[in-house]
Amino acid sequence: MEHNAKKGLEGTGLELPVNRHGNLTSASSDQNHLQILHDIKSSNIPAVINYGASWCRVCSQILPAFCQLSNNFPKLSFVYADIDECPESTQHIRYTPTFHFYRDGERVDEMFGAGEERLHDRLWLHS
Repeated sequence: MEHNAKKGLEGTGLELPVNRHGNLTSASSDQNHLQILHDIKSSNIPAVINYGASWCRVCSQILPAFCQLSNNFPKLSFVYADIDECPESTQHIRYTPTFHFYRDGERVDEMFGAGEERLHDRLWLHS
């Protein structure tokens, strides 16, 4: 991989909606991902992590909606984690996309696959 290659959301090469609330981030390395998880667990801010991959067609289809939804749910923290950029800390992810939902520092729900309406409903439920 190129040393200065773009990672995270920028590395997808997709045209994604602009986040207006500063509540959308990317985990671009194992260390970064583990720090984000620590922050989620210690802050008690509701959060959703989207585990995807640049080669995953379904991930590419849901990612623009994920970014757009971050504007609709400003109190939630949205994180995109590419499993190839965080290979050690995402070994437990068996399917992409996988969404993990956190509330009060605990993982409370999981969703596999795409589905903008399903994702919206889960976000609404956990916000």
